[in-house]
Amino acid sequence: MPTYSYTARNSATGKETKSTIEASSETDAAKAIQGQGLTPIAVKSKKVASISGIGSKLNRIRAKDKVLFFRQLSTLINAGLPLSQSLRNVSEQTKNKKLKAIIDDIINNVEGGKTLSNALSKYPDAFNRVVINLVAAGETSGTLDKALERIANQLEKDADIASKIRNAMIYPIVIVFVMVAVVVFMMVKVVPQIKMLYTSFPGTSLPIETRVLMDISNFIIKYWYIVLVIVVVGGFALYRWFKTESGTKVFDALKINSPPFKSLFRMIYMARFSRTSATLIGAGVPLLSVLQIASENVANFYVSRSILKAADKVKGGKSLGDSLTGDPYFLPLVPNMLKIGEASGSVEAMLNKSADYYEKEVDNIIGSISTIIEPVLMVLLGIVAMIIVAAILLPIYSLAGSGAISNNGQ
Repeated sequence: MPTYSYTARNSATGKETKSTIEASSETDAAKAIQGQGLTPIAVKSKKVASISGIGSKLNRIRAKDKVLFFRQLSTLINAGLPLSQSLRNVSEQTKNKKLKAIIDDIINNVEGGKTLSNALSKYPDAFNRVVINLVAAGETSGTLDKALERIANQLEKDADIASKIRNAMIYPIVIVFVMVAVVVFMMVKVVPQIKMLYTSFPGTSLPIETRVLMDISNFIIKYWYIVLVIVVVGGFALYRWFKTESGTKVFDALKINSPPFKSLFRMIYMARFSRTSATLIGAGVPLLSVLQIASENVANFYVSRSILKAADKVKGGKSLGDSLTGDPYFLPLVPNMLKIGEASGSVEAMLNKSADYYEKEVDNIIGSISTIIEPVLMVLLGIVAMIIVAAILLPIYSLAGSGAISNNGQ
């Protein structure tokens, strides 16, 4: 069905409103606008591509924009405003153009008779299954405002952990960049000058380390474009491979098995599983659906597989705590807390406590890793520089010891 953008005036307040609407014709669009209690001022045809094309760029919508969207919508619904009007108010306050276009399309779907969860499900790249299921549960139970608040809190905590990890990785990335820059500078500027010095001593036998260093330097200087192509193509190929199923498995295995990041990622996954499960259970989502959604949300193949295995055991009548006990990818606290929650009827509360604990531990580990990485990288940088300098200076000491330098000077 064609989409029309329109400008209309609210007859009661006199306020102008701009939005979009789906209709079979411009006349039907105008009638639908009038049916909303608005007076059409301008109605123009809008290409569907402008809405459907949004999906490919949804990753540019920042997490804090989505948090603000759900929190504002929750507040307005809690205040007693109808869903459609609440969405319009939020749309008017949204500065992100892509998110605003999505909200306007959601308004059209809601006014066309769809539920909010169905309307949101059109944009899976922006709203994951956790969001969709929480909204659906809120609509079913009549607690949509609380469900939206839960979503905002969940997105906020996820974004907070991701931000801390990014911030912790900035310094190591800078150090690695400096390390590479120093090596390239020495290969391109320093080594050629040293080579000229050594060529002034005919018949001098250079150590193999120095010869290898000079060969590498010559190759970089003469064939820098090949080196650049290899780095760019290799990096892109590696990135694409990590996006494949086999690459994802390897990368996920590295994250949960390689020190010093092993403990960090395992705790991140425990916090993510606990928080997601607690949020969904609190919203009334059935346990098997909770486990299916949580397995997708943890974003690790091996942890996800463990959750699905536990779900199969739960289907067979086993408790979730017992199903996760002894699993190599689950830290013991999670199943232990689940057992306590299942025995006392407070699974949601125990999962929230587990999530709180691991989120604090993640903060501590990030701080520790940052402290450890700094000296390690500095030592590594020193070792690389020392190897290059040693390869450059060794022949000088050999020449000085043999008297070649003084003889050449005479």
